[in-house]
Formats: sequence, C-alpha cells, structure tokens
Amino acid sequence: MSDILHALNDAQKEAVTATEGYVRVIAGAGSGKTRALTHRYAYLINDLGISPSNVLCITFTNKAANEMKQRIKKMLGQSFDTSFVATLHSFCTRILREDISKLLYPENFIVIDNVDQKKILEEIYEELGIRMDTASFRFMQEQIRIEKNQFYYLDYLTDPEFDFQKLQYRDKREAIIFRYIEKQKKYFALDFSDLINFTIYLFDHYPDTEEKWQKRLHYVMVDEFQDITAKEFKLIRRLTAVNRNWFVVGDPDQNIYEWRGSQMGVLLDFDQKVRPCRTILMGENYRSTPEILAAANSLIEKNRVRIKKELFTKLPHGPRPVYFHGKNDREEIAFITGEIQRHVEKGGSYSDIAVLYRSNHVSCFIEQGFLASNIPYAVYGGIGFYERTEIKDVLSYLRLIASGDDLSFQRIVNVPRRKFGKSKMQFLKDKAQETGASLYDTLKCNLAHPSLRGCAAADFVSAIESLREEAKTLPVSELLQRVLLETKYELYIRESGDIERLDNIGELLSSIVMQEREYGEPLSLDTFLQNMALLRDADGNSRKDTVKIMTIHTAKGLEFDTVFLCGLTERIFPSARALEERKENALEEERRLAFVALTRAKKMLYLSESEGYGAKGYSKVPSRFLQDIDRNLIDTVGDVPPAVMEEYAVQVKEYKQQKIYSPGTQVRHKAFGEGIIEQADEKSQTYYIRFLSGVKPIRFDYQGLTLVH
Repeated sequence: MSDILHALNDAQKEAVTATEGYVRVIAGAGSGKTRALTHRYAYLINDLGISPSNVLCITFTNKAANEMKQRIKKMLGQSFDTSFVATLHSFCTRILREDISKLLYPENFIVIDNVDQKKILEEIYEELGIRMDTASFRFMQEQIRIEKNQFYYLDYLTDPEFDFQKLQYRDKREAIIFRYIEKQKKYFALDFSDLINFTIYLFDHYPDTEEKWQKRLHYVMVDEFQDITAKEFKLIRRLTAVNRNWFVVGDPDQNIYEWRGSQMGVLLDFDQKVRPCRTILMGENYRSTPEILAAANSLIEKNRVRIKKELFTKLPHGPRPVYFHGKNDREEIAFITGEIQRHVEKGGSYSDIAVLYRSNHVSCFIEQGFLASNIPYAVYGGIGFYERTEIKDVLSYLRLIASGDDLSFQRIVNVPRRKFGKSKMQFLKDKAQETGASLYDTLKCNLAHPSLRGCAAADFVSAIESLREEAKTLPVSELLQRVLLETKYELYIRESGDIERLDNIGELLSSIVMQEREYGEPLSLDTFLQNMALLRDADGNSRKDTVKIMTIHTAKGLEFDTVFLCGLTERIFPSARALEERKENALEEERRLAFVALTRAKKMLYLSESEGYGAKGYSKVPSRFLQDIDRNLIDTVGDVPPAVMEEYAVQVKEYKQQKIYSPGTQVRHKAFGEGIIEQADEKSQTYYIRFLSGVKPIRFDYQGLTLVH
C-alpha cells in the first residue's frame, strides 16, 4: 500500500483513490476532510505521477490554503511547488496575470483591498461633498459589490475609448458607484469582485484562452463546496469542461453563508448537474465525544434540506452536554465563570475553552462577567464590546456630560457630522491653551467667533447643556436614551443601515438597566462611569492563556476542548431576522449554525440561556434549538418555570414558519374560490392571486387559503 494511504480510514482511502470523473464527498464535521484533500493531492502527484501544474486545489480562505500547502510539503518535500493550491480569487489573479492584456489591461494591474477601496471612496466623497464614515463605507462597498454582479460594467472598464462623463446618474448612490469604477480604470486596479468577473469575461470573449486553461487543468478539487456561490460554480464548471475530473468536498449541514450568496443546493444537486457522479460519505468524527455528537445529530436531523447522515466516533465516552437555565444574565455568566474556574483549579488551562455566541452584542454580559471575575479572555476574530466604535461614542457623550473632558469632546464633537473639521479644532486648542479652559468650555465661550462659522457647534452645545440638566434627575439608562435622541446619534446609526451597531447600543442599555436594579440605591452618572472605567482598565490582559470568545461564524473550522454556547434565546438564536422572514430555509440555516457551534467541542459542551428582557423589550425565552435536542442526551441545571414555557409557546406560534407558495400554484380562498398565484411578493408578504373575480392581494399569513390538489 502507498505510504500516502497509510492510516486513512476506508472512506478517506476511497476519496483519495477516486481520481477520475466527477466525485462528491460529503464530509461531516471533524471527519478529516482536509486530511483527505491533502492526501488526494499528494496521491495524484506522488503515486500517479501527475504534474502539479495540472492539478488545481481550490480553498475558500488564505488560511486554509496555507495549511494545505504546509501539509503537502510535509509529505512531498519543502521545495515542492504548491502554487496551484490557492483560493479561487488567487487563482483568477494567476489567470489574469497571463492573459488580461487581451482586455487591454496591463499584466501588472494592482489588486486592491478594503483599505484601498476606502481611500478611493474617500476621494469620491470629498469630490461630491458627502460625509464619510466607517458605516457608510461598508454600505457603499456592499452596493458596489451588488452592482458588479451585473457584468455590463466590464464593457466600460475594458473599452479604452469609453467616456464616463456621458453617463447619467439617477441618484447619489449610482454616482458614487460609477466614479469608483472610473477611478479603478484610471489606476488599472481590480478589487476582489473583479477577479472572478474579469476571468469569466475573458473566457466569454476569448474562447481560445478558456480552452488553454481547460486543457491545462486535468484535475480540479474544491474544498468547502457547500459555501460556493452560483458565479463561482459557473467558473469552476467551465474550467473542468474538457478533462471532467472534478472532486468536491463539503458538508450541507455546515452551510452558514447563504447571506453571503453561497448556494448549498449546488452541493446537494451536484450529482444531478454533472453525470455520472460518485458520492462518498465521510461520517467518522475524530474530534468530539460520542455524547457531544449524539446531541449534535439530534439537533441537525430536524432540518429537511440535507443529505441524511449521522456522525459517529470511536473516541472514548465523556460527560453529557450540560444545559443551564438562569433567572437572568448574571446567573448565566456566574454559572459560566464558575465552571471555567473549576476547570482551571483542576489543572486545566483557560486556553482550553471557547465561549461562542450568535451575535456580537451578546458579548457584553460575557465580558462584564469575565472582567468582574478576573478571567483572562481574548475576543477572537473581532474586537471587545467596549472597544466598538458605537459603544465608545455613547460612553464619550456620557463622560462629556459628566466632566467635559477633552478626550471625549474630541471624539464626538463631529459625530454625527457637524462640519467641525481640523481647522476649527485647531482654533479651539489654541484658544484653550491661552485660557487654560477645557475645549468644550472654550467652544461655549466662542460660538460667535468667525472661525467657527458654518458648523453646527451651537446645536451641539445646546444639546449637551440640556442633557446636563436632565442628568441631575434622570437615571443613567433614561439619560442614555435622551443622548441618542437629542444628539441625533441614533438617527445617524439608522441612516448608516448597520443594525448590529444599534443592537450593541441596545445591549449596553440593557446592562445599565440591570446595574440600576441591582445597585441597591440610585446609580449616579459618576458612579456608572467610574464602574465602566474600572472594567475597561481591567481589560488589558496580555496573557496568552486566555478564554477565547467569538461568534459562531468566526469559530467555523476551529475546535476546543470545552465550548460554552451562550445566549440561546429566541430572537437571538435563531435570530429575529430569520424568524421574521418566516422562511424554512432561513430557520434551517440558523439550525446549521447551531450544529457548527456544537461540533466545535471536543470533550465538554455547555448550552446556556437566561430569563429577563431583550434589548427591544421582549421577554426572553429558551431557543427552539434547545427543544430540538433529545433531553435524554443532555443534563439540565436550573428549572424553566411553566410561565416561561407558556411565553415560549406564544412566541413560537407568533413566528411559526410558513411555506411560501410559488407563482403558478393553484389555491382555494374561502370567499373568492379557486385561483392561481401570479406573484409572491416577499417584501410585502403578499400573494397576487387571479380569481374569477379578478386579481386580489392576499397576505402570506392569511389562514383561509388552502392548496388545490
């Protein structure tokens, strides 16, 4: 037997040696898919003698590509050429470096990243006199990406005679997008969207170039195929059209990126799109205990759209997962910190542990609890709750109200934009240095000065003075709400379209309400700010032995001895957005996300939630995903009161998923009789149904509509 096949299980060996034709591998969580991929690549090169220049292995992150390259070099030698083990974007760059000159672009074109995009957008915003901030940048970046899904813009970029000045813009959004494209052309710059688009455009216009690459690539392998987009599938399918040796590996149960455009159906229907296709199931898990896998299997089997499989393992048995129900956030975090401390007292390390959550705002009570308990932690793949821009902004407003300090003033005097730029700030600093007064007091005394004309300084001062009066009588929680309103900060965030930032502020507000309830006497603004300063001062731990806290999306591909999945509350997980969509696929993606979270755990798994009220005032109830798991498979700590489960039943009924019927479906209305659905408008949640009496708009949730069989 080849050394490369040594120590592989039967399913992995089958995947490695199935080299010809179309092959689909359904690889469960922790089943060693990276091992199978790298060994298959090495098998093609080492045992079959294929040149590495004829084998393409596509991954979806640079990190995964680098890991695969290291494993391959370990098997085949450090000098081995792994340049065709790459992300799809990287491989497209390779194609374009060779052949983009046919589109009248130089081969030394530049590839721009997010920072470069922001610089270009800053130029445009300045030219158009539009305010620029991080949120609006993210929004416009997404708008540009969406616009580029329409390939017509490539005609503009590749035509040296095209004049952008002749374009007529319908609105400011369109003007920004096409100025961005115009500047790209000027700099011969391609962003990440362009790399795939240009490659497809090149193949469309130069079939000989496409054929050259098709003939060169005898074997193509694609990792994480459940996350592929329709555009990516189209391109890879074209690359494999001549030699037809296409190997894909993925897990439909771990598709969690539909919101980014991934299409799980491409993997599910792969055997229908390319024929003949061989399917191999890899279900042996090398990561988790049988008890953790039993809970994960019990959860995911509730999904309908999947390829049925059940993970199994030969690893030793361990403790059953623990479900904790608390009366409030404090009880929930006290349980988590208590279990972590016990783990460390028994000789374990903080770095053995990860705390996962669905949404970033959930980290607020976790970080507060860890800081209070002196548990070292690191936010993996993100930033701490109190380091987020919107949290620092609103706390700076509160500090300015309380003490008028210069740091807070400089941070928020122009947030939202008040046309208070560098020259006006320098004027204030010069004046303040002369008098020894604070910047805010200097501004108050110089509102009529010519150097401050043209800005909204007077409105800013008026708002702060009004809030200082209100601070004398209002609780901190109510004062914060007044700050959001009177400074127009909430409006500013809403206009940016970044709902997550509002959720974060809402979570801060909830934590303040909790502090006010538990403080025992009125909580003054000064005391609150002092508590915040102490918490944030403690958040400077540079130890390497830390608990990792992160979103579940960030945790994909990682594993930890112990995992805490917290905040398992309806409207948080599953998310409110998924529930409001009332679509089965949205809820199933949330359940897949929960499955990913559970299967990150190797030895111990904790699931937790608590009672109380959400940031938007609703009563918190346990997630339906907790009900999906067979209770015989988990140990429960804490009793869920009957009243909470009654509220749970009400909320689940309120957000009960409904099947949306497609146009052409024949239905019967209890008043209008039989009809045919002509349109299903998901935005307005309305069917337009043609009855004998004419077309009627009928709500999706109308109960008097039945199918005609």
